[in-house]
Amino acid sequence: MFTGIITGIGQITQVAPLGASTDHGKRLKLTCPSAYLDDVGLGDSIALNGACMTVTSVDATGAAPYFTVDVSAESLDKTAGLDCLGAVNLEKALRANDRLGGHLVSGHVDGLGQVTHFAEVGESWELRIVAPRALTKYLAYKGSITVNGVSLTVNRVADIAEGCEISINLIPHTVQNTALQRLQAGSKVNLEIDLIARYVERMLGSGAAA
Repeated sequence: MFTGIITGIGQITQVAPLGASTDHGKRLKLTCPSAYLDDVGLGDSIALNGACMTVTSVDATGAAPYFTVDVSAESLDKTAGLDCLGAVNLEKALRANDRLGGHLVSGHVDGLGQVTHFAEVGESWELRIVAPRALTKYLAYKGSITVNGVSLTVNRVADIAEGCEISINLIPHTVQNTALQRLQAGSKVNLEIDLIARYVERMLGSGAAA
């Protein structure tokens, strides 16, 4: 379980295939900020751009601390930004005594969105994303959405032919301290809808069926 509050920016520095066919996944090597891995061990969960992964090796003592994860072909097919070199948002799994600073996040990507607009507006930034049609019923004004692992608030919702375009306001702190700063029109992003909305939809659907 996560909160959508990014705790560091990592760099994917190596992507190695785990086999020869497309049925095989990839092993990622990620370097981290100094001291980031001091409390991380084998088997721990870390979200990469919002996708929960398991640490398979870790070296916290070198000049460039790093860890590795194995990503299945299924996960690669359902996510964006995990099969190429570059910056990713990192969040360690929530502890029972941690503050819930964002909202409840499972680390399971529900769908891929596409950035249509990302530009400064006053002191902040406006981010607009088209979400797939399957997720539109879970998106609401002032509701929560996770974009590449970052907990954000939806400021506007507009249903369109392709699905739903949402508008999000990013304060400078968020832009400066996450990998969202590298987004541009056309970028694919990982989306996770609000966990509570998912359960409400299931409960209402089960009642109607009964």
